[in-house]
Amino acid sequence: MQQRDANNSNRLLTTVFSLLLCVAVHVPPAAWAGPPFITDDPEPVEYHHGEFYAASQYANNKDGKVGTLPHFEFNYGVLPQVQLHLLVPLAFDHPNGGPTMYGLGDTEVGVKYRFIRESETTPQIGIFPLVHAPTGDKDRGLGNGHVPVFFPLWLQKSRGPWTTYGGGGYWINPGSGNRNYWQLGWLGQRDLTKELTVGAELFYFGKDTDSGRDRTGYNVGGIFNLSEQHHILFSAGSDIAGYNRFSAYLGYQWTFGPHEELKK
Repeated sequence: MQQRDANNSNRLLTTVFSLLLCVAVHVPPAAWAGPPFITDDPEPVEYHHGEFYAASQYANNKDGKVGTLPHFEFNYGVLPQVQLHLLVPLAFDHPNGGPTMYGLGDTEVGVKYRFIRESETTPQIGIFPLVHAPTGDKDRGLGNGHVPVFFPLWLQKSRGPWTTYGGGGYWINPGSGNRNYWQLGWLGQRDLTKELTVGAELFYFGKDTDSGRDRTGYNVGGIFNLSEQHHILFSAGSDIAGYNRFSAYLGYQWTFGPHEELKK
């Protein structure tokens, strides 16, 4: 009798394990957006969930090299459909023929709000206003010295392993010699496997200073999922028309949340 019960238990465990494995294989990977790309998306972090990034950016421009080494980004789903955002950079600036400056850069804060959820026929749509607080030293090339504000609108649509998203908005860029400008971008990405997603974007920045120029560029990159919580993000590209010769992003992401999935 005990042997029969044990056999029945083993069959039940095997059946349950097989069903779980089947579900795990057929559940589509989560849609990734934002880092490591410039173009962002309307999808907020889930309620009571969070994301932490430790990453670096590098840009080789015609006037020198700039970037972050590293920067820290934190996103948290404070309400359903609402995400709080904080990015604190340690920045560097190496002008051609000059010394390298390194220190705290301008801090970025924002709120993402998705007001239309995706359906079979409509994309999800959201806003993600950002503010740059002047915590970096402008005299050392590590900050703007003013408070730029970005007002974007982002859209996203997915079908099978494919996801596309983009949009743009308007930067209010105060300061002597500065100009307000538009930022636009669009991206397509595909889940190649459960572990790897790849994508490419095109972006445009209007002239942000009186002596500047418009920029049009591209990036290609991807996300490698080490596990459900740990991820490596990477991208690289350059301007097609502009002043950037080469740029790159490399980062680590940790995602976290309650063990029991909460509804959005």
